Amino acid sequence: MLTHLSINNFTLVEHLDLEIEPGMTAVTGETGAGKSIMLDALGLALGDRGDGDRVRTGTERADICAQFDLSKLPKAANWLKAQDFESAECLLRRVITSEGRSRGYINGQPATMSQLRELGNLLIDIHSQHEHQSLLRKDTHRLLVDDFGNHHSLTASVAEQHQAWAATHARANQLREQSADYQQKVQLLTFQVEELDALGLQPGEIDALEEEQKLLASAEDSLNLSQQLAELCGGEDQSLENLLGHALHLLNNLPHKSASLTEAQEMLTGAEIQVREASSAINNHLNSTEINPERLREVDDRLSTIYQTARKHRVNPEELPDLYQRLSDQLADLTGDDNQLEALEAKEGQLKTTLLTSAKKLSAKRKTAAAKLAKAVNQQLKQLAMANACVEIALQAEEVTSHGLESVEFLISTNPGASPKPLAKVASGGELSRVSLAIVVVTAQTSKVPTMVFDEVDVGIGGATADVVGSLLRTLGDAGQVICVTHLGQVAAKAHHHLQVVKAQNKKTTTSQLKALHEEEKVAEIARMIGGSESAQSLAHAKEMLEKA
Repeated sequence: MLTHLSINNFTLVEHLDLEIEPGMTAVTGETGAGKSIMLDALGLALGDRGDGDRVRTGTERADICAQFDLSKLPKAANWLKAQDFESAECLLRRVITSEGRSRGYINGQPATMSQLRELGNLLIDIHSQHEHQSLLRKDTHRLLVDDFGNHHSLTASVAEQHQAWAATHARANQLREQSADYQQKVQLLTFQVEELDALGLQPGEIDALEEEQKLLASAEDSLNLSQQLAELCGGEDQSLENLLGHALHLLNNLPHKSASLTEAQEMLTGAEIQVREASSAINNHLNSTEINPERLREVDDRLSTIYQTARKHRVNPEELPDLYQRLSDQLADLTGDDNQLEALEAKEGQLKTTLLTSAKKLSAKRKTAAAKLAKAVNQQLKQLAMANACVEIALQAEEVTSHGLESVEFLISTNPGASPKPLAKVASGGELSRVSLAIVVVTAQTSKVPTMVFDEVDVGIGGATADVVGSLLRTLGDAGQVICVTHLGQVAAKAHHHLQVVKAQNKKTTTSQLKALHEEEKVAEIARMIGGSESAQSLAHAKEMLEKA
């Protein structure tokens, strides 16, 4: 419940501290006095959009604070706790500078506008004359039925389930759309991978084959030349080995050798050893080398296959093993997508089944709530001098959406025997105003929010109907808190409390002030509202209205 409202430098208000009581509070004043300023300021504290034009002329900023008692608002208290704003009280504050900058606070901590609005929806229901136009929209009709039937948890479940199904459905569709070329890709990759797998190229194999190919191709020439080398190094006649042996024999027979000859002897000895080892190596080559045209053909064929495969895939031969790995990975991914599509389609079906189950449950509850709401609204319309009017709430089946399986639309017939038609096509401005008020009164009775604000919802109503409207609002006030801006004396007379807006002017400034009226002041204000002046007759009538209330 709203307990206190503080307004500083907002439009025409210089300073206002107002204690708000339980019950019905009427806010009245002459035309142009600024009756809606209080509600505009309250709306800003609840996160409405504001700009620098709302700051009182000549001041730097507007500052608005609204304090609430949460004893009957467990949802709001839980919200504060979840958002780390927990406190024994609930204090909303909004500051707007003349430059248009805006800041919000909850219990002294900075808060975003969306947080103020979200919390505000748990604290106050605000109904204005502009809601008459929103009553022409089907979305409003659906929300009214769901609020009346208290379907909030079920509508939230349907919305969440639809979101989950829609996301899965979209992903499955994406994979299904890709399936046109999916098989072609799989077939091509399968062929390429199998081809490379059959090739079985090993790292370093190309270098080894090319080296073996060179040896095999030159084997005959190599054997001929190697035989000559063998004879030259270790033959029986003038071979290097024999010549070196003879030279060493001569050196060994010298009785005295100089240092140079000794050095020469050592080098020739080393040369003899190396020639002998070289001769052995040449003989090993002769023994291990053979002319093998069949093996040469095999190596040539193997290299030719490798080179052709590389040209086919437009890569270097050495890159074929890496290509094989990449193509294998791509094939595995595509095969995984195929499995993923099957899994997604199964999940999609499960989510759709769950969604339809919840949506059908919501449809049944809406059908029941719509019938009860229509009946209650029609009863209120009779009290509002629309006895011949009949409101029906039509549920039109449609494909499942985040809102369920049907659209909701209010229909009305204003004459006996006439077929019900959409409100926009039938109801006049005055009729629409009364229909809106009837709906507001009925739905407010099931509201979980104890504070309701009505901003001139009684426009276009007068006489006995106005008296009924006042009684309805007072009844709502008996069970909670109602703040009503009104221009009707019959409505104001029913209020538990009465606030009057007065405009004061001097040569420099214009201000609006709000004051609580006592009994005699109430009589004078209501007399002004019903008669335009405080005549004896209007004063007596006003006093009588207050006594009856």
